Amino acid sequence: MTAVPDAATVLAHLDEDAIAADLAELVALAPVDGTVGEIAASHWAADRLARLGADVDHWEIDLPVLRQEPEFPGMEVERSEAWGTVGIFGSGSGDVPALALNGHLDVVPAGDPFLWADNDPFTVRERNGRWYGRGVCDMLGGVAALFGAVQALRASGVTLARPLAIHAVIGEEDGGLGAYATLRRGHTADACVIGEPTARQVVTDNAGSLTFRLVVRGRAAHGSMRSSGISVLDAFDTVREALRELERARNVDPGERFAHLVIPYPLSIGTVHAGDWASTVPDLCIAEGRYGVRPGESVADARAALIAAVGEASRADLWLRDHPVEVTFPGGVFAPGRLPDDHELLDVVCEAAAEAGAPRPVAIGAPYGSDLRHYAAAGVPTLQYGPGSIGDAHAVDEHVETADVVGCARAYALTALRMCG
Repeated sequence: MTAVPDAATVLAHLDEDAIAADLAELVALAPVDGTVGEIAASHWAADRLARLGADVDHWEIDLPVLRQEPEFPGMEVERSEAWGTVGIFGSGSGDVPALALNGHLDVVPAGDPFLWADNDPFTVRERNGRWYGRGVCDMLGGVAALFGAVQALRASGVTLARPLAIHAVIGEEDGGLGAYATLRRGHTADACVIGEPTARQVVTDNAGSLTFRLVVRGRAAHGSMRSSGISVLDAFDTVREALRELERARNVDPGERFAHLVIPYPLSIGTVHAGDWASTVPDLCIAEGRYGVRPGESVADARAALIAAVGEASRADLWLRDHPVEVTFPGGVFAPGRLPDDHELLDVVCEAAAEAGAPRPVAIGAPYGSDLRHYAAAGVPTLQYGPGSIGDAHAVDEHVETADVVGCARAYALTALRMCG
Protein backbone atom coordinates (compact mmCIF):
# COMPACT_ATOMS: atom_id res chain seq x y z
CA MET A 1 0.00 0.00 0.00
CA THR A 2 1.20 3.50 -0.77
CA ALA A 3 0.26 6.33 1.57
CA VAL A 4 0.93 9.03 -1.00
CA PRO A 5 -1.93 9.50 -3.48
CA ASP A 6 -0.61 9.07 -7.00
CA ALA A 7 -2.93 10.10 -9.82
CA ALA A 8 -1.17 8.17 -12.55
CA THR A 9 -1.23 4.97 -10.47
CA VAL A 10 -4.96 5.29 -9.83
CA LEU A 11 -5.87 6.06 -13.43
CA ALA A 12 -3.79 3.13 -14.65
CA HIS A 13 -6.05 0.84 -12.61
CA LEU A 14 -9.31 2.10 -14.09
CA ASP A 15 -11.13 -0.95 -15.50
CA GLU A 16 -13.34 0.04 -18.43
CA ASP A 17 -14.69 -3.49 -18.81
CA ALA A 18 -15.84 -3.50 -15.18
CA ILE A 19 -17.62 -0.18 -15.73
CA ALA A 20 -19.40 -1.59 -18.78
CA ALA A 21 -20.37 -4.74 -16.85
CA ASP A 22 -21.77 -2.75 -13.92
CA LEU A 23 -23.81 -0.58 -16.27
CA ALA A 24 -25.22 -3.60 -18.10
CA GLU A 25 -26.21 -5.31 -14.84
CA LEU A 26 -27.93 -2.21 -13.49
CA VAL A 27 -29.92 -1.55 -16.66
CA ALA A 28 -30.98 -5.22 -16.84
CA LEU A 29 -32.64 -4.84 -13.42
CA ALA A 30 -35.12 -2.36 -14.98
CA PRO A 31 -35.05 -0.19 -11.83
CA VAL A 32 -38.11 1.89 -12.68
CA ASP A 33 -39.39 4.01 -9.81
CA GLY A 34 -41.67 2.14 -7.45
CA THR A 35 -41.04 -1.31 -8.96
CA VAL A 36 -39.26 -4.44 -7.78
CA GLY A 37 -36.42 -3.43 -10.10
CA GLU A 38 -35.74 -0.34 -7.99
CA ILE A 39 -35.54 -2.52 -4.88
CA ALA A 40 -33.27 -4.99 -6.68
CA ALA A 41 -30.93 -2.18 -7.71
CA SER A 42 -30.51 -1.14 -4.06
CA HIS A 43 -29.58 -4.69 -3.10
CA TRP A 44 -27.23 -4.92 -6.09
CA ALA A 45 -25.47 -1.71 -5.02
CA ALA A 46 -25.05 -2.93 -1.43
CA ASP A 47 -23.50 -6.19 -2.66
CA ARG A 48 -21.24 -4.40 -5.13
CA LEU A 49 -19.98 -1.99 -2.46
CA ALA A 50 -19.29 -4.89 -0.10
CA ARG A 51 -17.26 -6.68 -2.78
CA LEU A 52 -15.28 -3.49 -3.26
CA GLY A 53 -14.39 -3.54 0.43
CA ALA A 54 -16.71 -0.85 1.77
CA ASP A 55 -18.24 -0.66 5.21
CA VAL A 56 -21.86 -0.93 4.01
CA ASP A 57 -25.01 0.42 5.62
CA HIS A 58 -28.02 -1.12 3.86
CA TRP A 59 -31.35 -0.47 5.52
CA GLU A 60 -35.05 -0.57 4.81
CA ILE A 61 -36.41 2.97 4.73
CA ASP A 62 -39.27 3.54 7.15
CA LEU A 63 -41.73 5.05 4.68
CA PRO A 64 -44.65 5.61 7.11
CA VAL A 65 -42.41 7.60 9.47
CA LEU A 66 -40.73 9.70 6.78
CA ARG A 67 -44.06 10.55 5.15
CA GLN A 68 -45.12 12.33 8.34
CA GLU A 69 -42.11 14.65 8.40
CA PRO A 70 -42.76 18.25 7.31
CA GLU A 71 -39.73 18.29 4.99
CA PHE A 72 -40.57 14.99 3.28
CA PRO A 73 -40.07 15.61 -0.46
CA GLY A 74 -43.09 13.62 -1.60
CA MET A 75 -43.44 10.76 -4.08
CA GLU A 76 -45.17 10.49 -7.43
CA VAL A 77 -45.35 6.68 -7.45
CA GLU A 78 -46.56 4.30 -4.78
CA ARG A 79 -44.00 2.34 -2.77
CA SER A 80 -44.52 -0.23 -0.07
CA GLU A 81 -40.78 -0.90 0.24
CA ALA A 82 -37.62 1.14 -0.28
CA TRP A 83 -33.97 0.70 0.68
CA GLY A 84 -31.04 2.96 1.41
CA THR A 85 -27.44 2.06 0.54
CA VAL A 86 -24.22 3.74 1.65
CA GLY A 87 -20.67 2.45 1.43
CA ILE A 88 -17.76 4.01 3.34
CA PHE A 89 -14.14 3.59 2.26
CA GLY A 90 -11.03 4.67 4.13
CA SER A 91 -9.68 5.07 7.62
CA GLY A 92 -11.56 6.37 10.63
CA SER A 93 -14.99 4.77 10.27
CA GLY A 94 -16.35 7.18 12.88
CA ASP A 95 -15.14 10.23 10.98
CA VAL A 96 -17.34 12.29 8.69
CA PRO A 97 -16.32 11.47 5.09
CA ALA A 98 -14.40 14.20 3.33
CA LEU A 99 -16.40 13.46 0.17
CA ALA A 100 -19.62 11.70 -0.81
CA LEU A 101 -20.21 10.55 -4.37
CA ASN A 102 -23.94 10.32 -5.03
CA GLY A 103 -25.74 8.39 -7.73
CA HIS A 104 -29.42 7.52 -8.11
CA LEU A 105 -30.39 4.01 -9.11
CA ASP A 106 -33.96 4.65 -10.26
CA VAL A 107 -34.99 5.29 -13.86
CA VAL A 108 -38.18 6.46 -15.54
CA PRO A 109 -40.38 4.02 -17.53
CA ALA A 110 -39.19 3.13 -21.03
CA GLY A 111 -42.52 3.60 -22.80
CA ASP A 112 -43.30 1.50 -25.88
CA PRO A 113 -40.31 -0.85 -26.30
CA PHE A 114 -41.01 -1.20 -30.02
CA LEU A 115 -40.07 2.44 -30.53
CA TRP A 116 -36.52 1.58 -29.44
CA ALA A 117 -34.05 0.51 -32.14
CA ASP A 118 -33.52 -2.91 -30.55
CA ASN A 119 -37.02 -3.27 -29.04
CA ASP A 120 -35.37 -3.92 -25.68
CA PRO A 121 -34.75 -0.81 -23.52
CA PHE A 122 -33.35 -2.80 -20.60
CA THR A 123 -30.49 -4.49 -22.40
CA VAL A 124 -27.44 -2.29 -22.93
CA ARG A 125 -26.28 -2.12 -26.54
CA GLU A 126 -22.99 -0.59 -27.65
CA ARG A 127 -22.87 1.07 -31.07
CA ASN A 128 -20.46 3.62 -32.51
CA GLY A 129 -18.91 4.52 -29.18
CA ARG A 130 -22.23 4.85 -27.34
CA TRP A 131 -24.13 2.77 -24.82
CA TYR A 132 -27.91 2.59 -25.40
CA GLY A 133 -30.58 1.63 -22.87
CA ARG A 134 -33.04 3.10 -20.41
CA GLY A 135 -31.13 4.93 -17.71
CA VAL A 136 -27.65 4.82 -19.27
CA CYS A 137 -27.68 8.62 -19.33
CA ASP A 138 -29.92 9.42 -16.34
CA MET A 139 -28.05 8.25 -14.46
CA LEU A 140 -26.84 4.67 -14.40
CA GLY A 141 -23.85 5.66 -16.52
CA GLY A 142 -22.88 8.05 -13.75
CA VAL A 143 -23.40 5.32 -11.12
CA ALA A 144 -21.17 2.92 -13.05
CA ALA A 145 -18.54 5.66 -13.27
CA LEU A 146 -18.68 6.20 -9.49
CA PHE A 147 -18.15 2.48 -8.86
CA GLY A 148 -15.38 2.45 -11.46
CA ALA A 149 -13.60 5.28 -9.66
CA VAL A 150 -13.76 3.47 -6.32
CA GLN A 151 -12.53 0.23 -7.88
CA ALA A 152 -9.55 2.09 -9.36
CA LEU A 153 -8.71 3.61 -5.99
CA ARG A 154 -8.88 0.22 -4.30
CA ALA A 155 -6.91 -1.61 -6.99
CA SER A 156 -4.14 1.00 -7.00
CA GLY A 157 -3.46 0.47 -3.30
CA VAL A 158 -3.79 4.13 -2.40
CA THR A 159 -4.57 4.78 1.27
CA LEU A 160 -7.06 7.59 1.85
CA ALA A 161 -6.38 9.84 4.82
CA ARG A 162 -10.10 10.54 5.28
CA PRO A 163 -13.15 8.45 4.44
CA LEU A 164 -14.91 8.46 1.08
CA ALA A 165 -18.63 7.68 0.90
CA ILE A 166 -20.78 6.31 -1.91
CA HIS A 167 -24.49 7.19 -1.60
CA ALA A 168 -26.49 4.92 -3.93
CA VAL A 169 -30.02 6.30 -3.63
CA ILE A 170 -33.47 5.59 -5.03
CA GLY A 171 -36.46 7.76 -5.82
CA GLU A 172 -34.61 10.76 -7.27
CA GLU A 173 -36.91 10.96 -10.28
CA ASP A 174 -40.04 11.48 -8.19
CA GLY A 175 -38.88 13.69 -5.34
CA GLY A 176 -35.62 12.45 -3.89
CA LEU A 177 -36.84 10.09 -1.18
CA GLY A 178 -33.56 8.14 -1.17
CA ALA A 179 -31.22 11.10 -0.67
CA TYR A 180 -33.57 12.56 1.93
CA ALA A 181 -33.62 9.26 3.87
CA THR A 182 -29.84 8.89 3.57
CA LEU A 183 -29.20 12.30 5.09
CA ARG A 184 -31.86 11.76 7.77
CA ARG A 185 -30.04 8.57 8.78
CA GLY A 186 -26.97 10.65 9.52
CA HIS A 187 -24.88 9.98 6.42
CA THR A 188 -23.25 13.30 5.62
CA ALA A 189 -19.93 14.57 4.27
CA ASP A 190 -17.81 17.67 3.98
CA ALA A 191 -18.76 17.89 0.29
CA CYS A 192 -20.66 15.91 -2.33
CA VAL A 193 -20.45 15.31 -6.08
CA ILE A 194 -23.56 13.99 -7.85
CA GLY A 195 -23.01 12.13 -11.12
CA GLU A 196 -26.07 13.51 -12.93
CA PRO A 197 -25.73 14.05 -16.69
CA THR A 198 -24.26 17.53 -17.15
CA ALA A 199 -22.62 17.23 -20.60
CA ARG A 200 -19.31 17.40 -18.74
CA GLN A 201 -20.04 20.90 -17.41
CA VAL A 202 -20.31 21.55 -13.68
CA VAL A 203 -23.78 22.35 -12.34
CA THR A 204 -23.50 24.45 -9.20
CA ASP A 205 -27.08 25.74 -9.08
CA ASN A 206 -30.36 23.91 -9.54
CA ALA A 207 -33.70 25.52 -10.03
CA GLY A 208 -36.49 23.70 -8.27
CA SER A 209 -39.76 22.35 -9.58
CA LEU A 210 -43.25 21.57 -8.35
CA THR A 211 -46.06 19.50 -9.78
CA PHE A 212 -49.33 21.43 -9.82
CA ARG A 213 -52.92 20.38 -10.48
CA LEU A 214 -55.71 22.65 -11.72
CA VAL A 215 -59.40 21.77 -11.45
CA VAL A 216 -61.50 24.03 -13.69
CA ARG A 217 -65.30 23.79 -13.81
CA GLY A 218 -67.81 24.85 -16.47
CA ARG A 219 -71.50 24.11 -17.10
CA ALA A 220 -72.61 21.13 -19.16
CA ALA A 221 -75.13 21.40 -21.98
CA HIS A 222 -76.12 19.51 -25.11
CA GLY A 223 -73.67 20.20 -27.91
CA SER A 224 -76.46 21.45 -30.16
CA MET A 225 -77.24 24.10 -27.53
CA ARG A 226 -73.69 24.99 -26.59
CA SER A 227 -74.54 28.64 -25.98
CA SER A 228 -76.56 27.56 -22.94
CA GLY A 229 -73.51 25.94 -21.38
CA ILE A 230 -70.09 27.14 -20.28
CA SER A 231 -67.32 25.17 -21.93
CA VAL A 232 -64.62 24.45 -19.43
CA LEU A 233 -62.11 24.67 -22.30
CA ASP A 234 -62.88 28.38 -22.72
CA ALA A 235 -62.34 28.88 -19.00
CA PHE A 236 -59.14 26.86 -19.19
CA ASP A 237 -57.87 29.15 -21.97
CA THR A 238 -58.18 32.07 -19.56
CA VAL A 239 -56.10 30.23 -16.99
CA ARG A 240 -53.48 29.19 -19.55
CA GLU A 241 -52.92 32.79 -20.62
CA ALA A 242 -52.41 33.77 -16.98
CA LEU A 243 -49.84 30.98 -16.61
CA ARG A 244 -48.01 32.06 -19.76
CA GLU A 245 -47.75 35.59 -18.37
CA LEU A 246 -46.54 34.23 -15.03
CA GLU A 247 -43.80 32.27 -16.79
CA ARG A 248 -42.71 35.36 -18.75
CA ALA A 249 -42.49 37.47 -15.60
CA ARG A 250 -40.51 34.86 -13.67
CA ASN A 251 -37.85 34.58 -16.39
CA VAL A 252 -37.05 38.27 -16.91
CA ASP A 253 -33.80 38.20 -14.90
CA PRO A 254 -32.58 34.59 -14.69
CA GLY A 255 -29.13 35.23 -13.20
CA GLU A 256 -25.67 34.67 -14.69
CA ARG A 257 -25.48 30.88 -14.42
CA PHE A 258 -28.93 30.43 -15.96
CA ALA A 259 -28.52 32.94 -18.78
CA HIS A 260 -27.54 30.18 -21.26
CA LEU A 261 -31.06 28.72 -21.06
CA VAL A 262 -33.93 29.84 -23.28
CA ILE A 263 -36.41 29.43 -20.41
CA PRO A 264 -34.58 28.87 -17.11
CA TYR A 265 -37.72 28.40 -14.99
CA PRO A 266 -40.33 26.80 -17.25
CA LEU A 267 -44.01 26.35 -16.53
CA SER A 268 -45.54 23.62 -18.66
CA ILE A 269 -48.78 21.67 -18.66
CA GLY A 270 -48.24 17.96 -19.17
CA THR A 271 -51.71 16.41 -18.94
CA VAL A 272 -55.20 17.70 -19.67
CA HIS A 273 -58.40 15.71 -19.13
CA ALA A 274 -61.72 17.27 -20.13
CA GLY A 275 -65.14 16.10 -21.23
CA ASP A 276 -66.80 12.69 -21.30
CA TRP A 277 -69.04 12.79 -24.39
CA ALA A 278 -68.57 14.22 -27.88
CA SER A 279 -71.93 16.00 -28.01
CA THR A 280 -71.80 17.45 -24.50
CA VAL A 281 -70.32 20.82 -23.59
CA PRO A 282 -67.54 19.80 -21.16
CA ASP A 283 -67.92 20.98 -17.57
CA LEU A 284 -64.77 19.63 -15.93
CA CYS A 285 -61.09 19.98 -16.80
CA ILE A 286 -58.22 18.58 -14.72
CA ALA A 287 -54.78 19.67 -15.82
CA GLU A 288 -51.39 18.88 -14.29
CA GLY A 289 -48.06 20.46 -15.01
CA ARG A 290 -44.56 21.30 -13.93
CA TYR A 291 -43.61 24.65 -12.42
CA GLY A 292 -40.05 25.97 -12.06
CA VAL A 293 -38.87 27.38 -8.73
CA ARG A 294 -36.31 30.17 -8.94
CA PRO A 295 -32.97 29.94 -7.09
CA GLY A 296 -33.27 31.54 -3.68
CA GLU A 297 -37.06 31.27 -3.75
CA SER A 298 -38.85 29.24 -1.13
CA VAL A 299 -41.30 26.56 -2.17
CA ALA A 300 -44.01 28.39 -0.22
CA ASP A 301 -43.38 31.63 -2.13
CA ALA A 302 -43.39 29.81 -5.47
CA ARG A 303 -46.71 28.16 -4.67
CA ALA A 304 -48.16 31.49 -3.57
CA ALA A 305 -47.15 33.14 -6.85
CA LEU A 306 -48.94 30.51 -8.95
CA ILE A 307 -52.04 30.58 -6.75
CA ALA A 308 -52.12 34.38 -6.95
CA ALA A 309 -51.84 34.39 -10.76
CA VAL A 310 -54.65 31.87 -11.18
CA GLY A 311 -56.75 33.71 -8.59
CA GLU A 312 -56.32 37.06 -10.33
CA ALA A 313 -57.33 35.53 -13.67
CA SER A 314 -60.39 33.95 -12.05
CA ARG A 315 -61.53 37.22 -10.47
CA ALA A 316 -61.31 38.97 -13.86
CA ASP A 317 -63.56 36.38 -15.57
CA LEU A 318 -67.37 36.55 -15.25
CA TRP A 319 -67.71 32.78 -14.86
CA LEU A 320 -64.56 31.96 -12.90
CA ARG A 321 -65.07 34.67 -10.28
CA ASP A 322 -67.98 32.59 -8.97
CA HIS A 323 -66.41 29.24 -9.84
CA PRO A 324 -62.75 29.68 -8.89
CA VAL A 325 -60.10 27.30 -10.14
CA GLU A 326 -58.79 24.85 -7.56
CA VAL A 327 -54.98 24.76 -7.33
CA THR A 328 -53.10 21.99 -5.50
CA PHE A 329 -49.53 20.70 -5.54
CA PRO A 330 -49.38 16.88 -5.50
CA GLY A 331 -46.29 14.76 -6.03
CA GLY A 332 -42.62 15.53 -5.53
CA VAL A 333 -41.27 18.78 -4.13
CA PHE A 334 -37.98 19.95 -5.65
CA ALA A 335 -36.64 23.04 -3.90
CA PRO A 336 -33.77 24.94 -5.54
CA GLY A 337 -30.21 24.44 -4.31
CA ARG A 338 -26.75 25.81 -4.92
CA LEU A 339 -23.09 25.38 -4.10
CA PRO A 340 -21.85 28.19 -1.83
CA ASP A 341 -19.81 30.82 -3.64
CA ASP A 342 -16.04 30.23 -3.64
CA HIS A 343 -16.25 26.73 -2.18
CA GLU A 344 -13.12 24.71 -3.00
CA LEU A 345 -15.11 21.81 -4.46
CA LEU A 346 -15.70 23.68 -7.72
CA ASP A 347 -11.99 24.16 -8.40
CA VAL A 348 -11.14 20.62 -7.28
CA VAL A 349 -13.64 19.02 -9.69
CA CYS A 350 -12.70 21.33 -12.56
CA GLU A 351 -9.00 20.55 -12.11
CA ALA A 352 -9.69 16.83 -11.80
CA ALA A 353 -11.75 16.85 -15.00
CA ALA A 354 -8.99 18.65 -16.88
CA GLU A 355 -6.33 16.29 -15.56
CA ALA A 356 -8.52 13.34 -16.56
CA GLY A 357 -8.39 14.57 -20.17
CA ALA A 358 -11.59 16.61 -20.56
CA PRO A 359 -11.83 20.33 -21.31
CA ARG A 360 -11.97 22.35 -18.10
CA PRO A 361 -15.69 22.52 -17.23
CA VAL A 362 -17.73 25.71 -17.08
CA ALA A 363 -19.93 26.33 -14.03
CA ILE A 364 -23.60 26.62 -15.01
CA GLY A 365 -27.09 26.41 -13.55
CA ALA A 366 -29.64 23.74 -14.49
CA PRO A 367 -33.41 24.25 -14.87
CA TYR A 368 -34.40 20.96 -13.25
CA GLY A 369 -34.58 19.81 -9.64
CA SER A 370 -32.23 17.17 -8.30
CA ASP A 371 -30.89 15.68 -5.08
CA LEU A 372 -28.44 18.60 -4.87
CA ARG A 373 -31.01 20.57 -2.88
CA HIS A 374 -31.25 17.87 -0.17
CA TYR A 375 -27.51 18.01 0.44
CA ALA A 376 -27.45 21.80 0.29
CA ALA A 377 -30.28 21.99 2.82
CA ALA A 378 -28.31 19.66 5.11
CA GLY A 379 -25.28 21.94 4.92
CA VAL A 380 -23.27 19.72 2.54
CA PRO A 381 -21.68 21.76 -0.30
CA THR A 382 -22.67 19.93 -3.48
CA LEU A 383 -22.32 20.13 -7.24
CA GLN A 384 -23.20 17.94 -10.22
CA TYR A 385 -20.73 16.59 -12.76
CA GLY A 386 -21.50 13.57 -14.85
CA PRO A 387 -21.62 11.81 -18.23
CA GLY A 388 -24.32 12.41 -20.79
CA SER A 389 -26.58 15.28 -21.71
CA ILE A 390 -29.94 15.98 -20.07
CA GLY A 391 -31.32 16.24 -23.61
CA ASP A 392 -30.80 12.49 -24.04
CA ALA A 393 -32.35 11.56 -20.70
CA HIS A 394 -35.85 10.05 -20.53
CA ALA A 395 -35.82 9.67 -24.32
CA VAL A 396 -36.37 6.78 -26.70
CA ASP A 397 -32.98 5.24 -27.51
CA GLU A 398 -31.46 6.97 -24.50
CA HIS A 399 -27.69 6.88 -24.82
CA VAL A 400 -24.37 8.06 -23.42
CA GLU A 401 -20.89 8.26 -24.91
CA THR A 402 -18.70 5.46 -23.57
CA ALA A 403 -15.72 7.82 -23.44
CA ASP A 404 -17.82 10.26 -21.42
CA VAL A 405 -18.57 7.66 -18.75
CA VAL A 406 -14.95 6.52 -18.53
CA GLY A 407 -13.72 10.11 -18.46
CA CYS A 408 -16.04 10.95 -15.58
CA ALA A 409 -14.83 7.88 -13.68
CA ARG A 410 -11.30 9.22 -14.05
CA ALA A 411 -12.38 12.64 -12.79
CA TYR A 412 -14.22 11.13 -9.79
CA ALA A 413 -11.14 9.15 -8.80
CA LEU A 414 -8.94 12.24 -8.94
CA THR A 415 -11.50 14.30 -7.04
CA ALA A 416 -11.55 11.66 -4.28
CA LEU A 417 -7.74 11.75 -4.13
CA ARG A 418 -7.72 15.49 -3.62
CA MET A 419 -10.58 15.64 -1.14
CA CYS A 420 -9.71 12.53 0.89
CA GLY A 421 -5.98 12.06 0.31
